[in-house]
Amino acid sequence: METRILGKSGIALPVLSFGASSLGAEFRNVDVNEALQSVHTALELGMNFIDTSPFYGRGMSEVLLGIALKQHKRQDYLLGTKLGRYSLEHFDFSAKRVEESVHVSLHRLGTDYLDVLLLHDVEFVKLPQIWEETIPAVIELKKRGLVRAIGFSCYPMKTFNTVLDHVEDDIDCVLSYNQYTLQNTRFADELVPRLKTKGIGAINAGPFSARLLTNAELPVWLKEPEEVKAAARAAAKLCADQGIDIAQLALQYSCADPDITSTVAGSANPNNIAKWAKWLEQPIDQGLLDQVLALFAPVKNLGHNEGLAENN
Repeated sequence: METRILGKSGIALPVLSFGASSLGAEFRNVDVNEALQSVHTALELGMNFIDTSPFYGRGMSEVLLGIALKQHKRQDYLLGTKLGRYSLEHFDFSAKRVEESVHVSLHRLGTDYLDVLLLHDVEFVKLPQIWEETIPAVIELKKRGLVRAIGFSCYPMKTFNTVLDHVEDDIDCVLSYNQYTLQNTRFADELVPRLKTKGIGAINAGPFSARLLTNAELPVWLKEPEEVKAAARAAAKLCADQGIDIAQLALQYSCADPDITSTVAGSANPNNIAKWAKWLEQPIDQGLLDQVLALFAPVKNLGHNEGLAENN
């Protein structure tokens, strides 16, 4: 699989990476054997960067990954996890918890270092703590060799820019989700140019935008506006009428931008992962893409608020 360098870190990530949130049964019940096989399938197909978090399944994702990865040599995969978010309501970005969280994650994952460490969903806390306390603590872990690349994740563009104003010379990468898709390209439009000037790697998660860009039934918790959902249903039908799964077009589109180092997608079903690899081997249907983007034009970049009101 094609790889790209993650900013100034020197780490080469695959254009499609494996997201392990599904191993934590975040969205549905999972079969443990299938979940473990999904990890093996991803690695066999070149998706050798794995993204997880202690939040996913409240530790379950990291534990299952640790079990699966026992069958693979550490040099054969790249591993990233997060810290700071531990449940729907529990956030702790204190320096003390940084140290504790990373050591717990290393134990669960069965490794003695991480390739990428991200602060998870920083928009849910008062932001000064991030640059005054959390980032300095993470930098110390990097100096000690426990982490190779550091950064943060969030949803609001305002939060990205506010935090970057204070840490852009100290971090290696950021992760955005659901905002480099067929419907929403704010990550590339508004943030990636800034990241490029500082050599900060751009990781994009959620090419299917929480099932919005699939043929699956939309989850009740999906926060996107109704007009976005309606446009997505119309786009899915347009694709289906031409014999294409909208998810294929969504994945191909999200992985195509050379300025996005890697796109993270996850499933506890190994068949889905094998299908994604095949989709990326095929050329994108430019005519269909143009039609779909035209359908989304009236609702382009419409999203929702996330985190504290002051951070949006």
